[in-house]
Amino acid sequence: MYKITLYTLFSITLFISSPLYPQQPKTYTSSEIFHAIQKLNFLGSALYIAAHPDDENTRMISYLSNEVHARTAYLSLTRGDGGQNLIGTELRELLGVIRTEELLAARRIDGGKQMFSRANDFGFSKHPDETLAIWNKDSVLADVVRAIRKFRPDVIINRFDHRSPGTTHGHHTSSAMLSVEAFDLAGNKDAYPGQLKHFAAWQPQRLFFNTSWWFYGSEEKFRKARKDKLVSVDMGGYYPALGMSNGEIAALSRSQHRSQGFGSAASRGSETEYLELLKGDTPDHGNLFSGINTTWSRLDGTEEIAKLLKSVEHHFNFKDPSEHIPQLVKAYTLIQKLDDEYWKTVKSRELNEIIQACAGLYLEAVAETPRATPGSTVKLQVEAINRSSANIELHSLEILPSNTAKTLSARLEDNKENHFDINTKIPDEENYTAPYWLMQKGSLGMYRAKQKFIGLPETPAILTADFHLVIDGVDMTLRKNITYKHTDPAQGERYQPFEILPAVTASIPNKVNLFANGPKGIPVKVTAIQEQVNGSVSLNVPEGWKVSPESYPIRSTRKGEEKTVIFKVTPPEGESEGLIRPVVQTNGRTYAKELVEITYDHIPPQSVLLPSEAKVARLHIEKAGKSVGYIAGAGDKVPESLQQIGYNVTFLDTDNISASSLAGFDAVVIGIRAYNVLESLYAKQPVLLNYVKEGGTLIVQYNTTGRNGNMDVRPPYPLHLSRDRVTDENAEVKFIAKDHPLLNYPNKITDRDFEGWVQERGLYFPDKWAKEYTAVLSMNDKGEKAKEGSLLAAPYGKGYYIYTGLSFFRELPAGVPGAFKLFANMLSIGKEQADN
Repeated sequence: MYKITLYTLFSITLFISSPLYPQQPKTYTSSEIFHAIQKLNFLGSALYIAAHPDDENTRMISYLSNEVHARTAYLSLTRGDGGQNLIGTELRELLGVIRTEELLAARRIDGGKQMFSRANDFGFSKHPDETLAIWNKDSVLADVVRAIRKFRPDVIINRFDHRSPGTTHGHHTSSAMLSVEAFDLAGNKDAYPGQLKHFAAWQPQRLFFNTSWWFYGSEEKFRKARKDKLVSVDMGGYYPALGMSNGEIAALSRSQHRSQGFGSAASRGSETEYLELLKGDTPDHGNLFSGINTTWSRLDGTEEIAKLLKSVEHHFNFKDPSEHIPQLVKAYTLIQKLDDEYWKTVKSRELNEIIQACAGLYLEAVAETPRATPGSTVKLQVEAINRSSANIELHSLEILPSNTAKTLSARLEDNKENHFDINTKIPDEENYTAPYWLMQKGSLGMYRAKQKFIGLPETPAILTADFHLVIDGVDMTLRKNITYKHTDPAQGERYQPFEILPAVTASIPNKVNLFANGPKGIPVKVTAIQEQVNGSVSLNVPEGWKVSPESYPIRSTRKGEEKTVIFKVTPPEGESEGLIRPVVQTNGRTYAKELVEITYDHIPPQSVLLPSEAKVARLHIEKAGKSVGYIAGAGDKVPESLQQIGYNVTFLDTDNISASSLAGFDAVVIGIRAYNVLESLYAKQPVLLNYVKEGGTLIVQYNTTGRNGNMDVRPPYPLHLSRDRVTDENAEVKFIAKDHPLLNYPNKITDRDFEGWVQERGLYFPDKWAKEYTAVLSMNDKGEKAKEGSLLAAPYGKGYYIYTGLSFFRELPAGVPGAFKLFANMLSIGKEQADN
């Protein structure tokens, strides 16, 4: 049985106390160093493959990384852009950035590494045929092959079954199908030969499917199923050195997926995972690496390396790890002579870190400011300290890619601080630290990326510091990312990424701008990232639209200075829609990006550069009523959208809802998944239904059923939520209650109003309801029966209760005209007589 040390506990506790851990220089305890040496002496790799963030089995990843000591990675084909967000209003690309960082946070806890393909999570898919057509199968398959060749796993584990198309999310099945195909292609030199310029062909030895009761339909069915052909592994081991079980570590890891509400309870005691062997020979006794040489002897000429490193492991000095530096340095020099470039690179990097840890060597280069622009000069504060008796000399420091160098030839004496400053100029090139997969416009199913970035979780740091050292007589280089740190009065020293951004950005606060009559003022916010910005900003508008003035002068003297100008935009007479784009001209250059900043306490701050644009639409939307109360659920931008069509929207605190607080509203809207996330909402249900009975309108947007059964939204008459959904945003919509007010007042709804929808029609439709409800619409995906539960309305007392699974939370922020008209009708129901 492999043993675990305090390394994982350190990672867990440090992550919890410091969410900016990726930027903070690592320090190690003796137990952590010992654990790293154990991993150094294991030459085997495992790759886990699935479709989305939160699909991965963190228990399996933790087991492989921390008990087996294998290099372990999770390949998530997408970044989860198509999901929902339980912690904020970010969707699509911005949600993908959050979920990327949550995956990295999870890996810092369970010890794995993180990889991606270029596939874009375009939303729920019912069949892999659809998924692979939208993704571009060959491109994603190439990315999976690339990941295998780059990581060189001996063992691959699929989360999903490749033989079950149509029974689960199409992305899920597709991830397994691509993995099975890539397993054979990765070792074939005729497959994707262009990759062989960078990576050698590689043939993994075993491919597994990580099955569970979920794939059998129920725990009872799984208990009864034959398992003689499955490999079983106990992953519930308890580690006395940690005071934790593998299940507890896995739960902490999985709980990092906060935007999806995947907080998990810890598990304790024996826990068996089952794997079905798909390719390769059957392993012995649940050892997934049995028969695979995972010792140094898998490489030629490593006898002395193995002897040195095994001696360090067997005689490790927990009191003074620096005692082993001469042996580790000697092993490092021998590794440089290996012919196998892959293992030479991997093990050299691991040894670099271990030697640094044994010496208590602390190295950092910190920028004076959190962000800078291409061509600017940045002052760096450098600290180097050796906290051991090891013989270490800092020969020089080199800042890349500016090639600024400083020769020092300074001996780092035991526990003596070394501080100095160095100025460096950032190359005058348009290289930014924003997410690389968003820098170019992609397609519905694929992101675009430079070849060198494919598979990486983040954009690599542009500015780095190379510390050229002589350790025990041997030249070694330790590379550190340039970071930024400051002291927070409440939380102390805080690290964050140092960012290189454009000189200036421009944004339009309202991403959808509706025009009912005449011109409208459109504010444009211009932000100076650098000092002394002198130029102009103009606004490009669609053909037939007019804008004045042609431009505004822009002058700023300070970094971070913001200026807002207002353009008068005049729409054409007829209905029209299009995009407007602000453009800034300064110093002979054109800037057309907006900066979106994402800040949550569980991930590092993120600066995202996106094309700066907003939608404008000349629409004839009628409405009745003026005031709307909104109960926010999981987070959406529906309230802002309703304000666009002239409603006064007030956010309601569920704790303070009363008959008197609701009396002044023409309608009350309950946000998406509110019943899933607001427990206090149930207690207020009698008050809300009484509001309807007295003449109000209550609109309930979609809630999920969850895996444990139906979610009770406590309507006035029974209805049963299901997992029914229509994923084709272009699916035909039929009007089954043509004379119903929702289709006629105050806006006449036609087929045209269901054109231009995005991602889906809707989700979690009711499949059963009481006779008091009127089903208004019918729709279905290709080959499926009609679904009539997307929009239900029922009179109740003097008012109306409406339940809808239509995805207004996506359509309204996307500026879909028909969605605005239909929502206005829902808010206006029952007001025909008052209007007359």
